[in-house]
Amino acid sequence: MPINIEIIKGLPKVEQHIHIVGSIKPETFLWLIEKSGCDLPYNSVCGLEKFYIYRDFPHFIEIYSTVNDTIIDEKYYERITYEMLENCASSNVKHVEAIFSPYDHIRRGLEYGKMLDTINRGIKKAADDFKITCNIRVDLVRNYGPEIGMKVLDLIEEKRDNIVAIDTGGTEFGYPPRPYEFCYERAREMGLHTVAHQGEAAGVDYMWECLNTLKPERIGHGVAASEDVALMREIAFRDISIETCPISNVRTGAVPNLREHPIKDFIANGIKVSVNTDDPPMFGTSMNYEYLQLHDKLGFTVEDLFQISLDSIDTSFLPKENKIKLKKDFKKQYNSLTSEFEWKDY
Repeated sequence: MPINIEIIKGLPKVEQHIHIVGSIKPETFLWLIEKSGCDLPYNSVCGLEKFYIYRDFPHFIEIYSTVNDTIIDEKYYERITYEMLENCASSNVKHVEAIFSPYDHIRRGLEYGKMLDTINRGIKKAADDFKITCNIRVDLVRNYGPEIGMKVLDLIEEKRDNIVAIDTGGTEFGYPPRPYEFCYERAREMGLHTVAHQGEAAGVDYMWECLNTLKPERIGHGVAASEDVALMREIAFRDISIETCPISNVRTGAVPNLREHPIKDFIANGIKVSVNTDDPPMFGTSMNYEYLQLHDKLGFTVEDLFQISLDSIDTSFLPKENKIKLKKDFKKQYNSLTSEFEWKDY
């Protein structure tokens, strides 16, 4: 195996954009189908292959909702979260900022507090077993409207255990950002960080509106920003980072192929980026695969990829002292890797 591939797999990484439900392993999904009694025609991992092929982004949202239907007990979240972090650790991810969409399940009869407790049990167990850290950001989900968003913020105010940020995901086109302006203002008043899924399935106009009304610290996906140089420069000027999800964007049709992904345009315009898996089993990806594909298809060097890892620490929602320690650990691992392989980047 080429030395660069070994080094890339060994690079320490940060995952900023991963949905807990979207991380359900195929084997676990089959178990959930059985437990839930959902009428789905799947009984093998091979049989699920067609399930994970998406016509477009709306079709992906439809499939994602079907997966949500199988989570009929709060306790299942412990296994799902633990397995998500186990998978992350296998790509040498050291810190994860995981996305939890509580109202998807509250409306199906589950209890917010119980779900949060089981997620944190999964996080604690994974930390003990894999030496990986994880915090939570809550997706308000645009489809439910800002009134539900405020109710979810009420729940966070009552029980915030390990929640550091909010987000708005779900369907993008037809759900402009402006109605969520007051939710974001309240979140900041509560001391929460802010992210917005934007520019994945809608255009530049939605992105400008997002910047000017929601004022997020990070943008998830952001693909549409590449169509407007002034927008990219404004994102950089405001020190907003973009959580890129390259393989996800190919699978949902946000970009036609990986070589046309705008991640290099973002970097060239001064935007800090992270690289993320979004919903790894659903898109057939992992953090190692993301890094390796950027190396193979877009020419990212090992040094480029390691810089993304460092930038992902800087733009994470970790406390300052944790960032300093993690960067020190990353640099130590990097130096050890490059020395071990007597490596020259190319």
